[in-house]
Order: sequence, then structure tokens, then C-alpha cells
Amino acid sequence: MKPKMMFKMAVDLAMTVLLFLLMAYLLVGETAHEWLGLAMFLLFILHHILNWRWYRSLFKGNYTPIRILQTLLNILLLASVIGLMVSGIILSREVFDFLPVSGGMGFARMLHMLASYWGFLFMSLHLGLHWSMVMGMARKAAGITTSSSARTWTLRILAAGLCVYGIYAFQKKRHCVIYVSKDAFCFL
Repeated sequence: MKPKMMFKMAVDLAMTVLLFLLMAYLLVGETAHEWLGLAMFLLFILHHILNWRWYRSLFKGNYTPIRILQTLLNILLLASVIGLMVSGIILSREVFDFLPVSGGMGFARMLHMLASYWGFLFMSLHLGLHWSMVMGMARKAAGITTSSSARTWTLRILAAGLCVYGIYAFQKKRHCVIYVSKDAFCFL
């Protein structure tokens, strides 16, 4: 596998790990959450630099239903990440404390919560739509050349379990997001 492709995979894997760490706010604490958020922001920028060809081909070729879905999903994901970055900077008490930001904390908290949950959903769908490519690159990186029915079904069952848990967690947290929108301080 080419070094550039390996680097792209490493960036994507790091973003995935950071996503889970960022969602564990209560476990990592506020300061670590802010620094991890900054790292995610930098990796997000790097991810877009490494995938600049997508932007070049945005207005070329035919738009099939799947391409329309992927493009719409990428735009929604970008919007949620921008919402996370802006609200994160406003809420920052450590990393961006030097910025002269005042006011808007209640709105920033609400935006941060909504953008984080919707962003998590959009990122999951984004990864899911690229899953065959991810698995192909992982197979190549691991040097796997033969197929295994047991390995395939084990991974499918594991993926299905993760999806079911994701749906459960989203449903459970959805109520928290509704509650947060009524009182921005309820989750503190």
C-alpha cells in the first residue's frame, strides 16, 4: 500500500478514536475534552486537505442517487462540524480562553450538544457509506489475500451489534438533547 494511503488511513483512524474520546466528556474531563477537540479540528482540516480531489470533482460527472446522498451527507456533516467548532471556541475555558469572547454561552451549549449528536450520526453514516472501501484498505494493509467465511460473519455480527447499540444510544440521548434545549444547564 502506498505511504500516502497509509497516512490517510491513520488520520481517519485517529479521527474515529478521537470521536469516541470526545463523546466520553464525563470520563476525560473538560480540559482534555478541549484539547482533544482541538486535535480533532486539526485532523479534520488535514482530512480535507488529503481528500481535496473530492472538492475538485464535486461539479463533474453524473449525480446518481447514491452520489447525491453522499454529497448531502458530507454537507450536513460539514455544517455540524462547523457548529461544533464555533460553539466549542465560545465555550472554551482553557484552549481558547485568550479570545475575547463574551456572552452567548447558553446558545453555544445548546448548539454544541445538538451539533455533537447529529455530527456523531452523520459521521457514522459517512463511515458506513465508505465501509467497503475501509475494509478493502484494511485487508490490504493487513496483507489478507484470502477470504474467510467465519471472519466475514464475525465482522458482520460485530458491526450489526455496534449499529444496534448506536441506535439504542441515539434514542436514549435524543431525550437528553430535547431536555437540553429547554434548559441549557441541565447537563452540568
